[in-house]
Amino acid sequence: MNVQNKKVIQVETTVKSTMANVWLSWTEPEFITKWNFASDDWCCPAATNELITNGKFSWRMEAKDGSFGFDFSGKYDSIELFSLISSTLDDGRKIQIEFKATDDGVHIIENFEAEELNSLELQKNGWQAILDNFKKFTESYFPSNSLTFEVIVNAPITKVFQITFDDSHYREWTKEFNETSHFIGNWEKNSKILFVGCDKDGNIGGMVSRIFENIPDKFVSIEHLGLLQGDKEITSVAEVEQWAGSKENYLFFNKGDSTLLVANMDSNEEMKDYFLTTFPKALNRLKEICESEG
Repeated sequence: MNVQNKKVIQVETTVKSTMANVWLSWTEPEFITKWNFASDDWCCPAATNELITNGKFSWRMEAKDGSFGFDFSGKYDSIELFSLISSTLDDGRKIQIEFKATDDGVHIIENFEAEELNSLELQKNGWQAILDNFKKFTESYFPSNSLTFEVIVNAPITKVFQITFDDSHYREWTKEFNETSHFIGNWEKNSKILFVGCDKDGNIGGMVSRIFENIPDKFVSIEHLGLLQGDKEITSVAEVEQWAGSKENYLFFNKGDSTLLVANMDSNEEMKDYFLTTFPKALNRLKEICESEG
């Protein structure tokens, strides 16, 4: 970050999560409002974020007692997916944020030009506290030991998102898991949903779940709550302890005219090899469907 006659402050952290999770958590307004404050007596009640070059952002920051507040706002100078965000605040100060994948997670380095009202130490401590809050939120929200799969789909993001979750297409691409795979319910946030299939003997089984989050064209998170055996939903006995509360997430990112689809999920050791084999096949089938339909 090359600047003249301005003090530049650096803060950094390492987040134990995948790059896709970290990037979404950093850029999605729904999540920004959950971490963008330095202490518990402050909050971020609203955020808008147009994540394109020359796009504008505005994050409202307020004391919870209403005594003070301001808009943290500016525009983006350049964006490199999963790598770099450069921006200029409305007061002219520059910010540069680097994202680097490491063996320990994602290392974030944030450089920003200091303002003149507060001491450099106070500014550094405040920005570091916000970054620490980001780390805390992201690591608690997203699975930490998840399996991750990804595929590039040569289709626009809205089309890929729609095909992934509509009933007829879902049945097609999830046949890799079970020939009779389908869902009962809907994809609205907090809705109950059943993921259902039949075994070779015709017995009905599956998962009892809920939609933990749904941000159109960006993110869907499924929380698995228990097992379905015939018409019985089992959510409170030892049989489901290994599954209860596990997450299955789908993240969608623009890559020019294409879409990067990332899926990550919690898995126990017993099912790990199964998912490592079947999930890539399922995503490739989804890719074929999206690319074959005009």
